[in-house]
Amino acid sequence: MSLAKFTSIYFIFVGLLIGVIAVLSLVFPARQLYVNNFWVMFGFLAGITYIAYMLVDIGVKRDPEVGVMAIMGSIAVKMIFCMAFVLIYSIKAKGIGSVFLLNFFSLYLLFTVFEVYCLLRNLRHQNLK
Repeated sequence: MSLAKFTSIYFIFVGLLIGVIAVLSLVFPARQLYVNNFWVMFGFLAGITYIAYMLVDIGVKRDPEVGVMAIMGSIAVKMIFCMAFVLIYSIKAKGIGSVFLLNFFSLYLLFTVFEVYCLLRNLRHQNLK
């Protein structure tokens, strides 16, 4: 999958997530479903996921034999940056609650599953050649 195709599919995915988030906040107006800086967290996870995929794409195009190492490296770098984000947020927010944990891990898992799905599609196309 080319980077342009991934970008278009990725923006559709991000748009769907934003739509689901907006609908959930309209359906449950009395409940606090999101932390105060939710959109900062959303943007960070969306950006780091896109950057991780770009790094994998560059690594696989440069040397296909080292593609698996590029995939594992990008996922590890993404996880380290996300752990740093949680650390910084927990220091600034003083007492993160279950809402933050639910928000962060649901977004992290959604973006990671999407990234891994797209990476597996790339590997499937390479195996068919």
